Amino acid sequence: MKHYFHPMSRGASTAWMFRELDVEHDEVIVDVHAGEQNAPEYRAINPMGKVPTLVDGNVIVTETAAICAYLADRFPERAMAPEPGSRERGAYYRYLFVPGTTLEPVFSLAALSFEHPVASSAGWGDTTRALATIESMVPAAGWALGDRFSAADVVFGGTVDFCVNLFGVETSPRVAGYLDRLRSRPAYLATHSGFGTA
Repeated sequence: MKHYFHPMSRGASTAWMFRELDVEHDEVIVDVHAGEQNAPEYRAINPMGKVPTLVDGNVIVTETAAICAYLADRFPERAMAPEPGSRERGAYYRYLFVPGTTLEPVFSLAALSFEHPVASSAGWGDTTRALATIESMVPAAGWALGDRFSAADVVFGGTVDFCVNLFGVETSPRVAGYLDRLRSRPAYLATHSGFGTA
């Protein structure tokens, strides 16, 4: 199993997931500053030329949430995801998909001083809606799915943390408390040493 990533990218979250799982794998750092993501060999694995990418035998998985979900299901004994078919799986999927479909697009565009002129027709809405969504999804205590830390926290919490650090997204005390809990985890500390905390 090979994990292609760069520690100062979204790959920090997949590295964090691997650290939480404590499973053996090969880490391959792709030097994005040197353009290694554009090498033909890497583009053959991931045509987008993005990191992270996971190669597990003949299975290739790209996108942070997909990699984390795959790993959680690949190692069910680590209990990083609700049982397939369980009612908890619905909330779990929401925590996995909201970050990439809503949070990153809206805050990336906002950083460029752009918001869709008709927010209700954009899949990602607008900054006000995104902040309200974060506030509603962040747990007052514990983790996204309750008492048990899961891949939902790595993906959702990791993205909120990323948006706060990169885009300066303002946090409420509730969100700040959740981020503090995430940032105190040994696996987070081991994989995010280069990131500042807001």
